[in-house]
Amino acid sequence: MSTRVFTSPLFLGFDHLEQMLERASKNTSDGYPPYNIEQIGDAGLRITLAVAGFTMEELQITQEDNQLVIRGRQADDSQDRIFLHRGIAARQFQRAFVMAEGIEVRGAWLDNGLLHVDLARPQPQARVKTINISTPPRPAPPMIGDANGEG
Repeated sequence: MSTRVFTSPLFLGFDHLEQMLERASKNTSDGYPPYNIEQIGDAGLRITLAVAGFTMEELQITQEDNQLVIRGRQADDSQDRIFLHRGIAARQFQRAFVMAEGIEVRGAWLDNGLLHVDLARPQPQARVKTINISTPPRPAPPMIGDANGEG
């Protein structure tokens, strides 16, 4: 029995989950930072990246043609500090997501070390218009006589 995970073409705008996963996996080799992609409602998506230690000033989100590019660059503040163990490195990253035509970035926010980016595919407006049916205009009755009452 075969089960498809996402059959909706809204998953980053791709028709097939396999295409999206293949393209996303080519963006970085080490998988940093880890991220989730979730469907929000019928036409919305949310990408969430784990960016603990980054401030808003150290993060940048750009849309370059059909790619959403998220970059992080931490300032190296280790000059005045002596580390006995350094397991949390100041590192930079770039993560790119290929978006299908029509996908729009709705907003982004940083909350407790998680960067959330909301995307949406605008729903097409219903192009249904009701046309009223009326009777044909009636011709004016012929006038008898002229304007002076002669006839």
